Amino acid sequence: MREGEQSPTLRIALVCPYSLSRPGGVQGQVVGLARVLDERGHQVTVFAPVDNVADAPDDINLVVSGRSVPLPSNGSRAPVSVSPRAVAHAVSALQLGRFDVVHVHEPFSPGLPYGLLVARDIPPLVATFHRSGGSFFYSALRPVAKLAARRFAVRCAVSEAARETAVEAIGGEYEVLFNGVEIDRFRNAEWWPKQGPTILFLGRHEERKGLRVLLDGFGILTGAEATERRMGAVVATSVGATSVDSPILWIAGNGPETEWLRRLYPESPTVHWLGVLSEEEKVKRLAAADVLCAPSLGGESFGMVLLEAMAARTLVVASDIDGYRDAAGADAVLVPPGDRFALAEALESALAPGEAGGAGAALDPRPDRLAAASARAEGWSMKRLVERYETLYWSVTVRPTR
Repeated sequence: MREGEQSPTLRIALVCPYSLSRPGGVQGQVVGLARVLDERGHQVTVFAPVDNVADAPDDINLVVSGRSVPLPSNGSRAPVSVSPRAVAHAVSALQLGRFDVVHVHEPFSPGLPYGLLVARDIPPLVATFHRSGGSFFYSALRPVAKLAARRFAVRCAVSEAARETAVEAIGGEYEVLFNGVEIDRFRNAEWWPKQGPTILFLGRHEERKGLRVLLDGFGILTGAEATERRMGAVVATSVGATSVDSPILWIAGNGPETEWLRRLYPESPTVHWLGVLSEEEKVKRLAAADVLCAPSLGGESFGMVLLEAMAARTLVVASDIDGYRDAAGADAVLVPPGDRFALAEALESALAPGEAGGAGAALDPRPDRLAAASARAEGWSMKRLVERYETLYWSVTVRPTR
């Protein structure tokens, strides 16, 4: 390309099977990809279910592919559209859009992804697999999945765990990429006000996400014995110090276990139930928290929220499972999944005086630790991911690159 010449652009359809009215990892990836691809000059349209138009991002070009219903998937409930009429409308809009490439995420999820597998006159399909572990969707389609998958021009997986899941279900070759982080949104975020050392949980309130383990661990952390240890540490490191702030737990999200867990651990000065957060509030609270705790028991193909916390320079304490280990490496504190005592100990250490910027902060190792974590998150930037996808898009499109 000659100097000063405009970079060629593509007309790209991004297909998300999950409702954009609900927070989620796949939804966040699709919207983030759309933003960065648009910044790079491409013409991008997102196709996704939406339950409430007011919840949809207003900075992307969107075609609504129906309203969602929750279906069981991988220990959770996926908000997917099952309306044949909505799927037919979305397929028609996609055919009329004269796109160069269609990038479909979780291609064996109900809704528009199903329609793409049988529709005619569809541009080349790039498929990205996110799921780790068995799935009702994979099982239900197993007899025809391998045949349908022949329509994919390129298959990608967000992690090795996701690749292994897809290979077991349908076989084939995969480009293992990653989930991208919009680094600047977290690095430059305004902080949400807080009243003391704060732990944040972000996720659906269901068994797989381990919220009960965190609440039990937090109960241990805020018990009398642990409080005395923190008091002793303050006295030992700061002459005249006689008190220490109790940790605060922010719990975001909702789910099938919300009411039960709220009865066990009701709202209090130290336990705050926040409900579902807007994306703006989520970013601010993530930046303000001292620790992001991700206590999932399994089934996580990639630790997206861990990388977001690392980009925001927030310490991460998480379960030692494949997806989280792959994402965070040595830049997070990892504990055995389901072990509330180990989790309490890790949280206590993370919030210890000197570690969290309290007494003894001159010896605080956090700046170096958090700088290393931030640098690691940079390696998963959305801009880098888009560059990888652009190469794949151009490899399958029929348009010349000039």
